Amino acid sequence: MDHVLNIADRVIFTPYVYPASWPEDGALRQIISLWVVTNLGAQLIYLGFGALSFYCVFDHKLMKHPQFVKNQVRREIQLGTSSIFWMSFPTVLLFFGEVRGYSKLYDNVNDSSLGWPRIFLSIAGFLFFTDMCIYWIHRYMHHKHIYKHLHKQHHIFKIPTPFASHAFHPLDGFLQSLPYHVYPFIFPLHKVVYLSLFIFVNIWTISIHDGDYRLPGPLICLINGAAHHVDHHLFFNYNYGQYFTLWDRLGNSYRHPSALLGRGPHDHIRKLMAETAQTQ
Repeated sequence: MDHVLNIADRVIFTPYVYPASWPEDGALRQIISLWVVTNLGAQLIYLGFGALSFYCVFDHKLMKHPQFVKNQVRREIQLGTSSIFWMSFPTVLLFFGEVRGYSKLYDNVNDSSLGWPRIFLSIAGFLFFTDMCIYWIHRYMHHKHIYKHLHKQHHIFKIPTPFASHAFHPLDGFLQSLPYHVYPFIFPLHKVVYLSLFIFVNIWTISIHDGDYRLPGPLICLINGAAHHVDHHLFFNYNYGQYFTLWDRLGNSYRHPSALLGRGPHDHIRKLMAETAQTQ
C-alpha cells in the first residue's frame, strides 16, 4: 500500500489536504490517509465492478425467483457499503504495518534470489494459502453458535446478485479477508503483485455472486464458480471454497452445482413460468 499512499500524497494529500507541518511519514497522517484510500478504493471496486457485473453479466430473470428477497439489491448495497466502512478500520492497521516495513513485501524483482520464478510461485502460494484459510474460516462461520450472530446476514440472500459479494457483517467480512493481509507478513511477496492480487480477490468475490453459472467443462470440478457458490447460498453446508473446490473435496463439503444438472435457479424459474402459462 505504500505505492498507493505515495501517489495519493503526491497528487492530493500534500498539495491540497494536509498542512506543511504534517510530514508525509508521520504515523497519524499515514493512518488517516490509509483509511481514506482503503475505504474509497474498496467502495469504488465494490460498487463499480458490482454495477458492471449486475448490468452486463447478471441475468435479471433471477430476480423473479421466489427466494429473491424484496428490495434485495438495495439491501445488499446498504449492507455491503456499511460493511466495507467498518472493515476498513482494522484493515488499515494491517496496511499501516506493511507501510512501516513489518511485512515481507519487497519492491524489486531482483530483491528475491529466485527472481521472476519467485513472482509466479508467490501468486500460486497466495491463492493456495488464502483459499485454504478462507475455507476453514468460512466453514467455522457456519457453526451453530457463530452463524446467527455473524454469517446469517450474508445468507439472507439465497439468490445473490453481484452486490451480495461484500454484504457481510463487518466482523465476518474482515475475518474472511484476513488471510489476504496475513500472507505478506509470513511469505515474501512483490508489492505490485500484492496490490494486484488484492484487487483480483475483490473482483473474484463479485464474480461468484454474478449469477452466470457457465464454466468450461474441464474446470467444473476444479474452479469454485458462481454455480458452485449459489448452491452454498441455497443449501448452506456445501461449497465453502473461494477459488477452488480442493478443500471442499477434502472436507467432504463439495456439491456438484445444481445449475449444471438442470436443477438450478434458472430451471426453477422456467418451471414456474411454464406452470403459469398452462393455467392461463
